[in-house]
Amino acid sequence: MKDKSKPRVFSRRSFVKGIGTSVIGSYAAAPVLSKFSRKVLEEVETESKNKEPLTLRVNGKKVSVSVEPETTLVELLRNKLKLTGTKLICNQGECGGCTVLMNGKAVSSCHILALDTAGSEIITIEGLMSGEKLHPIQEAFIEHDGMQCGFCTPGQVMAAQAILIKNPKPSKDEILEGMSGNLCRCAAYPNIMKSVIAAAAKNK
Repeated sequence: MKDKSKPRVFSRRSFVKGIGTSVIGSYAAAPVLSKFSRKVLEEVETESKNKEPLTLRVNGKKVSVSVEPETTLVELLRNKLKLTGTKLICNQGECGGCTVLMNGKAVSSCHILALDTAGSEIITIEGLMSGEKLHPIQEAFIEHDGMQCGFCTPGQVMAAQAILIKNPKPSKDEILEGMSGNLCRCAAYPNIMKSVIAAAAKNK
């Protein structure tokens, strides 16, 4: 058993030996590190080659980007353009949380490839505001408690806006039909309906 009470003495011989071991270890690891670096560079180059140019308008501004063919519209908006108001919830086009306007119509942005929006006009929840002023549909949702947790609210608002673009004075049945693709797990449906009706009343 070693005597732990004695201080450990470093000699010139042990120091040189340690340096030698480190150098040998570095040389041994070099091929592995070099192979890893080449693999990373190849992946970056492949990713770059796979990207395709895309030009569209988002919230009134021309946007030119490069995206991979499998990139969806919601991924473009959230990850590349940092417009995180559009929510990615089910990623199956069933909940309406990712609803945006594409050429004036409500679409599920998780089910549309970004490249398929070339030349289109996309409006997100951020694009409804005029500077710091809320859009009337946004004001209506606040005034009539058309939200609870708020997570699905951007999609609800965009779906409601699509209804009002199509018909500024929709009937209750038209509102129900237009909002049917947007789910609210808090079940705030009565107040959502009131909000859309109130927003429609503001239209002249």
